Amino acid sequence: MTKFLEALANVFRIPDLRKRVLFTLGLLAVYRIGAYIPTPGLYTQRFEEFFNRNAAGGFLGYFDLFSGGMLRRMTIFALGITPYITASIILQLLTVVIPTLDKLQKEGELGRRKITQWTRYLTVGLAIIQSIGIALALQHSEGNFVLNPGPGFIIMTTLTFTTGTAFIMWLGEQITERGIGNGMSLIIFVGIIVGLPRAIISIYQNTFVTHQWNALQMIIILAVMFAVVAFIVLVERGERRIPVQYAKRVVGRKMMGGQSTHLPLKVNAGGVIPIIFASSLLALPQTALQFPIVKNSPWLSSMLGSLGGSEPLYYLAFVILIVFFCFFYVSIIFNPNEAADNMRKYGGFIPGIRPGRNTAEYMDKILSKITVVGGLYLSILALIPQIMISGIKLQRLPLVGNFIDAHFPRFLLDGLGVNFYFGGTSLLIVVGVAMDTVNQIEAQLIMRHYEGFTPRAGRIRGRRSATA
Repeated sequence: MTKFLEALANVFRIPDLRKRVLFTLGLLAVYRIGAYIPTPGLYTQRFEEFFNRNAAGGFLGYFDLFSGGMLRRMTIFALGITPYITASIILQLLTVVIPTLDKLQKEGELGRRKITQWTRYLTVGLAIIQSIGIALALQHSEGNFVLNPGPGFIIMTTLTFTTGTAFIMWLGEQITERGIGNGMSLIIFVGIIVGLPRAIISIYQNTFVTHQWNALQMIIILAVMFAVVAFIVLVERGERRIPVQYAKRVVGRKMMGGQSTHLPLKVNAGGVIPIIFASSLLALPQTALQFPIVKNSPWLSSMLGSLGGSEPLYYLAFVILIVFFCFFYVSIIFNPNEAADNMRKYGGFIPGIRPGRNTAEYMDKILSKITVVGGLYLSILALIPQIMISGIKLQRLPLVGNFIDAHFPRFLLDGLGVNFYFGGTSLLIVVGVAMDTVNQIEAQLIMRHYEGFTPRAGRIRGRRSATA
């Protein structure tokens, strides 16, 4: 503990690092201030009461968790960064299909800037579409949430939500460039963290006030929470190390190479990105349901409604998309053919495997296996809160629905009916983003010859706070 506090003090003793940390905290504070600015033209309190009665624990409640309560309160940041994430998914998918985008991605910094610019434009376009859908849904709802319905309200709401999303996108980019950590991930992280006090109060009320849970159930939930945290840390740090041997070679008058090392392949190389991508794509059918042309079509509304939260088809699509994006993301960040070619150029080889094509196939085989494991790990974590919140509506399956409804336990079919903030996706994001941010801060400390937070980093002995 003393070492951790000493490293934390060193963070604020280094001027550049202190400036980055304070800059990040300042922009995150601005983001949270915007979470309490209501959208003009709405009875926001009436909508929040309606949301608490009908959407808590369901699909909207699940996404409200990641927005930090902004969707519930219908603030100017109600859309969050969902349009930006969706735009990133679309462009990354198009990169595989369109050769021009693939060339841009390989052109270095100039190409990445061009793709980033297109991502911004697409984000604004998607935000406009989603804003119009939300405005129309609010205006045609039976809750009388709109003060003055009409074209003026739709234009104002669209402008407000789109501007809010663009501002959040700018905040995330500024944090990534001038702060510490990934800006978009930290924004999601903050949106989840702010809900933890409310979750603790909910657990206390369920245990000691309403007595929905007994003391044993509360202890089991807390034990599961700590077990999931330990499991996440274990898997996130897990990696498959492929041994690599470099042959000796003469460069001038020196003998180079002849050393043994390893190529680390992470079990979960994609982090939380596959879950975020999958959640964003599955949000599109629910957004489309807000449009009258879709809502009034029985066939379209029925088909898209089957992809709603807690539906069996939703869970199946969720798992398939998570595994798909795990493979997709890994294929972007790691190319076995390029790795094998680079290894051969520098005289490296895997013991027992021929250099070149055989090495690429060997690495691809290992990468496929651990990616499947990583995808299933993410799927399990993602399904934990969903099942606990609203269950799996297996009784709606054709042919076997009546049998399942009669013999399966109700908690599996209907869920616990509570917001389980400490499980699955939210906990994975919190732990993953926290670990990444701490690692970045630790790297900055070690680069400046200070000791890091962990004992592993302590092998590099540096200045202590007493001599700084």
